[in-house]
Amino acid sequence: MSEIKVNSIKGVGASAAAITVNNSDGTCTANITNNLSNRNLIINGAAQVNQRGNLTGQTSSVYFVDRFRVAMGSVGTWSLSQSTDTPDGFGSSMKLDCTTAKSSLDASSYMMIQQKIEGQNLQAFAKGTSAAKQFAVSFYIKSNVSGIYTAEIQDNDNNRIASKTFTVSDANWNRYSLIFPADTTGAFDNDNDQSMDIKIWFAGGTTYSSGTLNTSSWATKTNANRVSNSNVNLASSTSNELYITGVQLEVGSVATDFEHRSFGQELALCQRYYHKLTDSDNKIILFNDYNNETGNFWANITLPVTMRAAPTLTATGISGGDSLSSSSTSKYYLNLQVSDGSKYIGNGTVIQADAEL
Repeated sequence: MSEIKVNSIKGVGASAAAITVNNSDGTCTANITNNLSNRNLIINGAAQVNQRGNLTGQTSSVYFVDRFRVAMGSVGTWSLSQSTDTPDGFGSSMKLDCTTAKSSLDASSYMMIQQKIEGQNLQAFAKGTSAAKQFAVSFYIKSNVSGIYTAEIQDNDNNRIASKTFTVSDANWNRYSLIFPADTTGAFDNDNDQSMDIKIWFAGGTTYSSGTLNTSSWATKTNANRVSNSNVNLASSTSNELYITGVQLEVGSVATDFEHRSFGQELALCQRYYHKLTDSDNKIILFNDYNNETGNFWANITLPVTMRAAPTLTATGISGGDSLSSSSTSKYYLNLQVSDGSKYIGNGTVIQADAEL
């Protein structure tokens, strides 16, 4: 048996070793500059979490599978769902199914899937500095609609966009990887507001496709330059459908293998933006208010994670009506007020807390 004995491995011209070997026990220390964990900045990229459930009859913009929003206008009617049709190594995907077609797009017609990202999660791109990094975007798509699609990333803080096209050439699952350029103009805000969107366009009228698509560098957002004038129209027929999963955004010039997270990790990340509590999830205990008015009851409901911001609250299934409020000083408490004795919380109660971007 042959073996090679070394103390270290160093690149030509490098000042430090990439790998240093311990001579006594054979262990090594590696100088790794790329972060192999927590590199995917997309939440729920494998479509594991679906708190809202499947949706039918959709004609306007709506969130469906957690953290993903279908933005659309004048593109017919759609069913949006979580599917088990997936590429190898995945358990779930997002399915978009056209149920009423829009064969001829209006000038202002648009349809895309998007995820909005907080600025404080994007600082590693060093955008707006001389050390700005590239954006590696990857995803799996399966569709019976072949042709050119447009992917877009948008800097909402500085009103800048960059676009790339990709071609779906068959009806199989395929992975697409796109590298967007670094941008030395305009930094992302370091806060919990929307700084960036990733969008994949499925239809775009002339309002968005009549100009020159900006594919080589970042530029000021101009609607006419956002979508390829050869982009498919996914809404053209009720036989059209599209599946997508494995969505990933990472820093750098290489799209690495998809980073799988556990269901529990993804659920907690999703609950920062949206949480749905039903009567089967938790026991809601009512108690009299502080001034002992027997017709006035309250319930304090503790959310599983701190939300991005004080959420907007809605409730159904509470007899006699309801009054909801979220604390202006706390992001993880809800107050549910039942204001008279004829009201009660029963089967079918659903409380939704929404802090989406």
